[in-house]
Amino acid sequence: MHRRNFIAASAAAVAGLGPLAPISCALAAENGVTDTEIVLGHTGILSGPLGAPIKVVMAGAGLAFDAVNAQGGLSGRKIRLVSLDDELVPEKAVANYEKLLGEHRAFAFFGCVGSGTTAAAAKVLNQSGAPMVGGYAVSDSAREKVAGSGYFVRATFAREAQALVQHLTTIGVSRIGVAYLDNPGGAEVARLVEAALATLQLKPAVAVPVKGDGSTNDAAGKALADSKAQAVVMYLGGGIGGEVMKSAWTAGGRQMFYGMSIVPGDVTARLVGEKTSGLAISQIVPYPWSEVDAGTREYRQLAERAKVDIGYLSYEGYVNAMVMVEALRRTGRDLTRAKLHATLKSMKLRVSNMEVDFTGASNTGSRFIEMVRVTKEGKFLR
Repeated sequence: MHRRNFIAASAAAVAGLGPLAPISCALAAENGVTDTEIVLGHTGILSGPLGAPIKVVMAGAGLAFDAVNAQGGLSGRKIRLVSLDDELVPEKAVANYEKLLGEHRAFAFFGCVGSGTTAAAAKVLNQSGAPMVGGYAVSDSAREKVAGSGYFVRATFAREAQALVQHLTTIGVSRIGVAYLDNPGGAEVARLVEAALATLQLKPAVAVPVKGDGSTNDAAGKALADSKAQAVVMYLGGGIGGEVMKSAWTAGGRQMFYGMSIVPGDVTARLVGEKTSGLAISQIVPYPWSEVDAGTREYRQLAERAKVDIGYLSYEGYVNAMVMVEALRRTGRDLTRAKLHATLKSMKLRVSNMEVDFTGASNTGSRFIEMVRVTKEGKFLR
């Protein structure tokens, strides 16, 4: 197999632009591709406690994109990624999608973030014909709403919930609680955990919503402590999970904590310290420190040179970018949105020891799940 090339440009927030002109879908289909450039659009939360991990994910994607651009791009075209902050607000996200299509003439979308924001953009995506690849923290129902437009690499949250519940019940834990972000995606994940428990005739010991701005961390921790749950499954991004863990212990809680893949183990370790060694996380990409896989070694070499943190967040961005680039490469020089869709729908590939397959009925390409432990130093143990 020939060594694949990968592309990129830095994600830069764009501000101060004028009002959006009306978009002609017929013309938009030709936008974003020139003899020297392919423009990709990205919208997601880039500010506040939930924005920090997204920046790391996008930095990982940039490693793959930059490597391809450094070698001349794809068919002589380099990728330019335009990234806008939507603060995880659906209305702002829709406006960003329209701005990316109209003012920045994005050919396709990459790595967009959030459940409510993605679902809200379904109409814009469908009308534009622009594919969206590699979303982050997008609920299963939001994925369904953008079927035909979106192609998601990471395993579904239903599969994560099932894997976590199976693991916990296998080791004898039956009183399981859930702490989740207080937004549509988080509420859906809580229902998925409940459904996974129901298959074993169990119910959640407690289900606690947590505000994304961190304002309810203390109250959430106390509710978890009072529940006497043996273990808590967390769907909490940024540093929120670590703060909730500390609040639960301060309130007298003694439960174990298990994170879904959006929980950043290294950030949590910095907040929790010695007690981090009890935290396990379900990961949806392979181990970033593998010495066996050549693709993983190349990722680490690129990250070290670019001074990007090596870990699951940046590796997920890198893997997603590899899928994006391979789809563009297979589509060829005569690049149109319709042809890119056709390529994606027929695409099977192995990316850094992970199978990705979009040929079935689902628009989610991977089923990969692996449980890892987090050390007090923020390291991961398989």
